[in-house]
Amino acid sequence: MKTFFVQIKCDLGKSYEVASALADAEIASEIYSTAGNYDLLAKFYVDDEEDVGHFVNEKVQHLPGIKDTFTVVTFRAF
Repeated sequence: MKTFFVQIKCDLGKSYEVASALADAEIASEIYSTAGNYDLLAKFYVDDEEDVGHFVNEKVQHLPGIKDTFTVVTFRAF
């Protein structure tokens, strides 16, 4: 399994709607509200064979209310 995080910038006033849509889609293992340049931080797991870029493009970025994303791919947990 690959683990990665996606920081999500939402349209103004849409953070709760985006978080709800992510939760309803059941694709994120954890979703957090954050302060700073991005509004949400979501943790995802995909199979080793699955492409992270395609996953984010097809399953995350198309959700209504998302303005921008920043993906952080992880390599090893300590």
